[in-house]
Formats: sequence, structure tokens, C-alpha cells
Amino acid sequence: MDKRFAVVLAAGQGTRMKSKLYKVLHPVCGKPMVEHVADEALKLSLSKLVTIVGHGAEEVRKQLGSKSEYALQNEQLGTAHAVKQAKEHLANEQGTTIVICGDTPLITAETMEALLLEHKKQDAKATVLTALAEDPAGYGRIIRGAKGEVSKIVEHKDATPEERLVQEVNTGTYCFDNEALFQALEQVSNDNVQGEYYLPDVIEILKNAGSSVAAYQTENFKETLGVNDRVALSMAEEYMRQRINKRHMQNGVSLIDPNNTYISPEAVIGRDTVIYPGTILKGKVAIGEDCLVGPNSELENCKVGDRSVIKQSVVSSSEVGNDVSIGPFAHIRPDSTIGNDVKIGNFVEIKKTQFGDRSKASHLSYVGDAEVGTDVNLGCGSITVNYDGKNKFLTKIEDGVFIGCNSNLVAPVTIQKGAYVAAGSTITETVPEDSLSIARARQVNKEDYVKKMRKK
Repeated sequence: MDKRFAVVLAAGQGTRMKSKLYKVLHPVCGKPMVEHVADEALKLSLSKLVTIVGHGAEEVRKQLGSKSEYALQNEQLGTAHAVKQAKEHLANEQGTTIVICGDTPLITAETMEALLLEHKKQDAKATVLTALAEDPAGYGRIIRGAKGEVSKIVEHKDATPEERLVQEVNTGTYCFDNEALFQALEQVSNDNVQGEYYLPDVIEILKNAGSSVAAYQTENFKETLGVNDRVALSMAEEYMRQRINKRHMQNGVSLIDPNNTYISPEAVIGRDTVIYPGTILKGKVAIGEDCLVGPNSELENCKVGDRSVIKQSVVSSSEVGNDVSIGPFAHIRPDSTIGNDVKIGNFVEIKKTQFGDRSKASHLSYVGDAEVGTDVNLGCGSITVNYDGKNKFLTKIEDGVFIGCNSNLVAPVTIQKGAYVAAGSTITETVPEDSLSIARARQVNKEDYVKKMRKK
């Protein structure tokens, strides 16, 4: 198999985005555009992936990391000039190079693979990915000859009125014989309206040299959408969300209202799980089978077991077991591990806590920096007092403990196995195993107090 290479063009500033954030780092369904492109390209069994960076180069390198090699385009002088910056990485290689724009987040590995196969089938030196556009304004046009061959590609600004009527457009994705590409790049000029070095000019140079040029027309125009402003970004978000949601539904997940369900590209959801409207899954979320999530829940970088229910709640960077009930209006903060058969009820906040199997915090509690054993019951209003103004301390609640309502456990403190804490207690010392701890003032009734107060 011939070697394959990819060049991702990601050097443009993106002034039309009107943003401090570098254009290709704008997220689509929570993932930067350029990372969508790179991840799809990496499915093509590449020998090298080279990303051309310019404005915001360090931010792009930080985002993609070791997924790519990098070449710097100091001045943005056009797409041909950008590809030429990969010369050090690719000029001496033999094989096929695919060139992709970093602001086309919807392009798929399947379409790129089809382009590469057509390129090989036609034994071409260059093959362009095209699409039919209802409104081709702004796109380069594919001008074909009498036999249907690609005659030339002309930019919209340089096209004649007749050429502007053509609806087959250049998507900005190409593949080339690598040696032919870098030879032709040396001949590209900037004699055009914009004064830039256009990559489509390579096509004309190769044709004039007698080389074969082919085209592969994708049936999905949406996939080729280039994002240059916030309007196009919102369109890409919508199309990507539809694609992601359709895949999950085809895999056996029920989405009650797909138009109001937001799922990251990395999310994994088990079959027969039901997702209700307003749910947002961010980052690497893994949800098991037969779960109910939502409505209006947000899960980020977390794992949820089978048969668990999460209603109107937030779970972040934590792990939730099987048969767990969370919410409504609960908050599972980072670094928490929730065991099996657990109940976390309404207005309960869990943070950096190990919460054991079959334990319950049914309502109005804060449990932070704690180790909670199995079969523990935390009464309404139970608080682990974990912070003294400077440092955080650990609370240990061992198996079978019962904490009465409105109790404060002042860390560091341990409630030993099987112990009971009376309602309204403030616990500052270890409670021994199987003991009852009462830490509150004895009740005093002052008779006729109110009458005396009113007379004053």
C-alpha cells in the first residue's frame, strides 16, 4: 500500500469570527474544529500528519499535541503558500498527500477514503473533492471540459459571469501525488485579484504538464461546510449534533427530543438508555445500559454504570455505579466515586468523596472530602465541615452509620462502624463503634418568656 500523508491547513486568523479565540479552536459539539479534522484524518492509516499553523500556533499545538507534526506559516499568503510550509516534512516522500482545511469540522474519514480511492483508481496526479451547492456564491467553481474532465478550478472572485453559474464547487479538500505536488508548488504565482498563492492553481499547472486530474463529488454538501463566521459555526454545530444523535439512536439509545439533546463526539452510551430533553453530555462520558438521564442534566468526563437514573443534576469528572438514583437537583463534583444502589437526593452536593454501596443522602446535604462506607444513611441537612479557612480535612463515615438530620461533622473526624449521631449534633471527635453520640445543648424551656418580652 502506498504511503499516505495529510496536511491540515490551520494558519488563518479568522477575523470574521470576531473572537479572541483562534478560529480553528472554536468548538463544535464541545470539540475544537481542527481536532475534529485531525481525528478523522488519523483514521486513514497515515504515515504523517502535518498541521500548518500561524496565528495562535502554540494554542493549536497544545490542543493537538502528539497527534500531529507542525509547520509554521509566518505570513498568510494563500493556501498554496501554506502547503509549501510542509516541505521539510514531506517534500522527499513518495506517496499520496491529502490536504484538508482545519475549519471543515464535518468532513469524515469515509469521504476522505473515497477521495483517496478515486485518486488511485484514476491514476491521477491530483484529485479534488467537489460538491453540488444550491448557492455556490463564495466557492471556487469546478470547470469541466467536453468529456467531463476537470478543466480548471476558478476562485469566485476571479470567475466570469458564466463560470459563476456553475454549481459544482471546490470543497477545499484535495489529494495529490506527493512529489508532483511539491514540484508544482514551486510554479504557483500570485497573479490574481487577491495577490495570493492559491492551491487550486496546482491543478492547472499539473494539467498543463500533461498530468491527469480527477474529481470525486461527495453526495453530502453539509459535510464540506467551511466555518468562517459565527453563523456557519452554528450550522456546523447543528449538523454535527444531528450526526452524533443519529448514530446513538441507531445504536439503540432513545433520545426523546434529539433537537434539544447535546452529546459530545467522545460520548459512549449503552443500549436501551433513555436521554430526556435538555441533557448535555460533555467530553468523555460513558453511560451504561438501561439508564435514564435528564431532563436538564449535565454530565462531563464521567462514567455511569447500568440502570442508573440522573434527573436534573450535574455530574463532573466522577464515577457513578449501577442502580444509582441521583437528583433531582443534585451536584456530583469532581473526584467522586459513587457505589452501587446509592441514592443521592434533591439538593445534595458530593465533592471528592468515596460513597459506598447502598448508602443514602436523600436531601439537602453537603458531603465533601469524605469516605462514606456501605449502608450509611445521612439525614436531611447533614454536613461534612471540611474547611477551616486554610486547609481541607477528611471525614470518615464507616459502614452502617446513621447520621441524624441537621448534623455537622467537623473534619478531621471519624464516625466508626454502626454508630448513630443524634439529630442536630456537631461532632468534633471520634464516635466509637455502635455508639450513640449526642453533641448539642440540653433543651431549656423558659416559661412566660414571651409575655415578659412583650411587656418590655
